[in-house]
Amino acid sequence: MGTLQNSVQLIGNPGANPEIKEIGGNRKMAKFSIATNNYYYNESHDLVKETSWHNIIAWGRVAEQVEKFVKKGKLMALEGRLRTRSWEDNGNKRYITEIIMNEFLLIDRSSDDEQSAGQQ
Repeated sequence: MGTLQNSVQLIGNPGANPEIKEIGGNRKMAKFSIATNNYYYNESHDLVKETSWHNIIAWGRVAEQVEKFVKKGKLMALEGRLRTRSWEDNGNKRYITEIIMNEFLLIDRSSDDEQSAGQQ
């Protein structure tokens, strides 16, 4: 079960088009957030939609594929690992948890997306 350690799989929609940066001149990084929804019934038997946002980072080839194919609102599945990092901000310690994406698959594909996206 070693491959299940620190493994994340999500299906959701990007909230905005990915931000692409060049790191070190020739390596790309993609950064975006994805919304996932959970549905449940409350005490009054009303259906409640609960949305969670997740920070996504992709590097190298995966980032290049993200740049080409991932767009705001398009349903996608992704696999990756969790990473939490911290920094100091005006004397306050800040934390962020991100998903480092290894691969993805577009579920909501338009007709102009002819090839499989994000597969390594």
